[in-house]
Amino acid sequence: MTVYYRPLAQIGPIRPAQARSIAGTWAWFTHVAELSRGAPARIIPADAVPSHILERLTSPRPPIAGLTLDRPRVMGILNLTPDSFSDGGRFTDPAAALAQVHNMLAEGADILDLGGESTRPGAVEVAIDEEIARTAPVIVAMRDNGVTAPISIDTRKSAVAAAALAAGANVINDVSAFHFDPDMQGVAARSGAPVCLMHAQGLPENMQDDPDYDEVLLDVYDSLETSVKAAEAAGIPREKILVDPGIGFGKRDTHNMALINGISLFHALGCPILLGVSRKASIGRIGGIEAAHERGAASAAIGLFALGQGVQMLRVHDTEVHRQMIALWSAAMEGAA
Repeated sequence: MTVYYRPLAQIGPIRPAQARSIAGTWAWFTHVAELSRGAPARIIPADAVPSHILERLTSPRPPIAGLTLDRPRVMGILNLTPDSFSDGGRFTDPAAALAQVHNMLAEGADILDLGGESTRPGAVEVAIDEEIARTAPVIVAMRDNGVTAPISIDTRKSAVAAAALAAGANVINDVSAFHFDPDMQGVAARSGAPVCLMHAQGLPENMQDDPDYDEVLLDVYDSLETSVKAAEAAGIPREKILVDPGIGFGKRDTHNMALINGISLFHALGCPILLGVSRKASIGRIGGIEAAHERGAASAAIGLFALGQGVQMLRVHDTEVHRQMIALWSAAMEGAA
């Protein structure tokens, strides 16, 4: 029987002597929820966790693309597509894209995530040449205009990733966790770039048709663990891998909320966690917010919960809203402005 260990995260400067840091972050724990399939959770002290799992839960994560992970990081989204669910077409013009880049950096983005193919539910695949044409020139323009911040390429395709890295990108963000294109592992390994592996059930064309899980938190954990091990076998060290539970990618609202509620479990993979909930349909349905562009504050509310669980990076559209949230949350957590 497989046993899983989810740290029961707490935050704040007053800690008991036996408290252990979660992955070198601001969050800490003294107990864990011991989970197994078909059985009720048990609460056990941290010292009772197997040593190799405890090491993964507590070891500080190395920097990703030069970004230390001892404070919350914001990944700003730049959709270079005509059909994104929330801002499709707004930034397809290179000048508009570059202006948005500078806006997000000024508002506190630490890293920028560029995508040339929408992966919203029902989206169809974009040809490789078209996806490269949408992304690589913008990356070149960013670097030519003095942008030094890390750039992530959001793609499932190895040729697109290779072109983006050649243009100046630093990170590969693959929503298929290398399952869509078998050549992606090789491109990533040879480049030495950090990667983000996200869980998805199905393809964008069909992923919301009938999502089904036995126990979604454990199912997604097992899938990501398999993906991380496969990436390691391909030559990508675990220290260069982020994981993302894939909110909205083949999940119903109940699945999404179960993953967010238990997200501290994913620290046991020994990788930083990236969470992307920004403006998603679940936010709209649960919050009663029809227009995607009005979901920034509600998205930040989920981000606030995630930070309390030691999640290191939030992928967001509304960078200013999240900058404000993190500033106030940090001050309140430490009890000082």
